[in-house]
Amino acid sequence: MTVGTNSSPGAVKASGTPSLAAVPPQAAGRAGPAAPESCDPCDFAQLGIDPDDLPDGLVVADHTGRVICFNSAAARITALAPDEALGARIDRALPLEDLEGRRWWTLTDPYGGLATRRGQPERNLLLPGGREVLVSARYVRTHPTGPLRRLVVTLRGTEARRRTERSHAELIATVAHELRSPLTSVKGFTATLLAKWERFTDDQKRLMLETVDADANRVTRLIAELLDISRIDSGRLEVRRQPVDIATAVGRHVQALTANGQAPERFLVRVSSSLPDLWADPDKIDQILGNLLENAVRHGEGTVTIDVSPTSMTNAAGKTEKGTAVTVTDEGPGIPEESMGRVFTRFWRGSKRGGTGLGLYIVKGIVEAHGGTITVGRGPGGGAEFRFILPVGAPAYLTQ
Repeated sequence: MTVGTNSSPGAVKASGTPSLAAVPPQAAGRAGPAAPESCDPCDFAQLGIDPDDLPDGLVVADHTGRVICFNSAAARITALAPDEALGARIDRALPLEDLEGRRWWTLTDPYGGLATRRGQPERNLLLPGGREVLVSARYVRTHPTGPLRRLVVTLRGTEARRRTERSHAELIATVAHELRSPLTSVKGFTATLLAKWERFTDDQKRLMLETVDADANRVTRLIAELLDISRIDSGRLEVRRQPVDIATAVGRHVQALTANGQAPERFLVRVSSSLPDLWADPDKIDQILGNLLENAVRHGEGTVTIDVSPTSMTNAAGKTEKGTAVTVTDEGPGIPEESMGRVFTRFWRGSKRGGTGLGLYIVKGIVEAHGGTITVGRGPGGGAEFRFILPVGAPAYLTQ
């Protein structure tokens, strides 16, 4: 970012390039002979930007090391009022130290160091009191190897990075925990079969191999979830649209659940007779339905009701278009009101009945990749109610 200046190049050369340690206090004090400048409004005005509108902290020092700009984000991050910082020497306004307790301005010496330097990369530094902040600096010179005309420093809080680091740590811990159990089982059964194959009956061998197969499927499913999360977070989740019979897809999932031991009377499917044609990725739709129905069966109670009906929705352009709504409701205890805002976040678990806590996060990502929406609420019977709406329009290449 280029910050304006009211000083001519000649005036800058006359003042030299003093190090911060060599700047006399009167040159930096608020009561010195020259009143502190403010950020030149012309440069920001041309861009339609107010320094206080910037999301990051912005601190600018002039050629003498005096602070001439200290925006509101910098004030919030440092807990220092702008009028206390303006006109002060930058090493006093921002008494930064590295994580080993060394004074950062002494180490970097922007005014007295090498004239070929262009700035400092972002790094973690400490403010008084041990508060951590992310700091980067840009050296604005009169010419590539000339004296420093402006020192531009940006400040960011570390909360967002901490949250990301915690999320990554939780993901690694979850993956390690989820992989340990099935891999231990696979290793144990295969080692036993290899060592004592002839001692087991065919039924015993079949049971162990079925267990190995089930655990291998569990590992494969976890890896697929991790890949989905990676694609969702990077915006690379591909949606291959084609006609989808949503009613048939629901029926197929219900049949799979009943074949696995669920009572057929536990499911109530209600499908409207006037559904519009739905264009979506059939594999992704199966993933959504499988997750929602499995959650309703595992964590809910009573009858699981699936309603499929036409609806309308507002797209990203603000226009109303046709959609298909699918609502899955159970009769269990439901989701506490205070937890509903976290249902679609990573690692949220509705109960202690297993699962990685990644499924609903992935479901939300898939629905949104289709241009749809998903919500959670309380059903008529008090249980959880998940409702997702997908736009039904055909791809653009088929409508042009």
